[in-house]
Amino acid sequence: MSDNQRVAIHRDNADGQYRVIFAHGAGAGLQSDFMQYVALALALNDIEVIRFNFPYWQKFMDSGVRRPPNRMPELEHCMRIVASQFNDDKPLFLMGKSMGSRVAFRLADELNAKAAIALGFPFHPIGKPDNLRLDDLNNRCEQNLIIQGTRDNFGKPEQVRHYQMPANVAVKWIEGGDHSLEPTKRSGYTREQLWQAAVNEVSKLIKSVVR
Repeated sequence: MSDNQRVAIHRDNADGQYRVIFAHGAGAGLQSDFMQYVALALALNDIEVIRFNFPYWQKFMDSGVRRPPNRMPELEHCMRIVASQFNDDKPLFLMGKSMGSRVAFRLADELNAKAAIALGFPFHPIGKPDNLRLDDLNNRCEQNLIIQGTRDNFGKPEQVRHYQMPANVAVKWIEGGDHSLEPTKRSGYTREQLWQAAVNEVSKLIKSVVR
């Protein structure tokens, strides 16, 4: 990666038995509340988590000037380079929030990941329900996981149940969660409760896949 593409990488629980490379969504980087909560909660479950910024977000952090996300080949290249920094035999999982989950699923086979995990998969752009991104979900992993809020405008239950999903993709629904797994105020739930529910599902998958 050239100097103008260098990105920040943050590592939690380097001694964890399993490794998750965790990619952010389009609108927030590795230091967002969501990314930090999920990473630190997974670290408490014997899981190493590698967070990183995609190049466009790193440039925003360095300059204060907002930029659109990089194109998919550049996003894939960045995650590929991050993964290449670790050459041991620790079981690898690729995970992403929204846009980052598309990258995770697309690279799972190439990087020999045990599974790909989505926290809010953008099944379609908002307002364009026919513009589906199901092709991104195809890989040869034994089991993949999508964790989706029931209020997610990028793919709600009444839509997703009709999709022809790959057999190795399970969808777990977080009741009342939006695309960032945040509840409404009147639900009585805190966002941390919903985020922890997601973390529990991720931990369960990881420990079921690596037996």
